Amino acid sequence: MKEQLMRAMQRNQLVDIIYVAKDRSITKRRIKIIAIAGNTLQAYCFVRHAKREFKIDNILAITPVIHRERVVI
Repeated sequence: MKEQLMRAMQRNQLVDIIYVAKDRSITKRRIKIIAIAGNTLQAYCFVRHAKREFKIDNILAITPVIHRERVVI
């Protein structure tokens, strides 16, 4: 899991995560990872429109966001 997060950070790629919050609710977040330190990561959360800190152990799933460009000819 941590390796996928590191790769996403190095590629400057957005990811969708399924996350268990402090109140034990499950949320889906779209984030851009800023830094990873120990067992936490700092990221910009597009749902909350703010920088947030996430515990890596609370991340259940990671999916890279893929933007497909359309070409008009």
